[in-house]
Amino acid sequence: MSKELMTIDQSGTGVTTGFASRLSERSRQVKGQLCLMDARFRTAMAEPDEGAATAEYAVVLVAATGFAAVLVALLKSGAVKTLLMQLVKKALKVV
Repeated sequence: MSKELMTIDQSGTGVTTGFASRLSERSRQVKGQLCLMDARFRTAMAEPDEGAATAEYAVVLVAATGFAAVLVALLKSGAVKTLLMQLVKKALKVV
């Protein structure tokens, strides 16, 4: 190395010092961007199927409502009423 380059480097205003500071700044920027990408990825993975879960919930509610309607219709029928009354009377006779 020549004496001029050594003098510039030692003074702190040389090419290597400027490069090091730019490199350091760019490194901080990249780390910040990586942290942001990581946060976005983790957020996306925490709730990946929010819409699908809502749709599944709606389908289950419709199925449960349909099953309840069929059950109510069966319980209102005369044959089921008679069967249930006989079952209750038989249970009360045992006691």
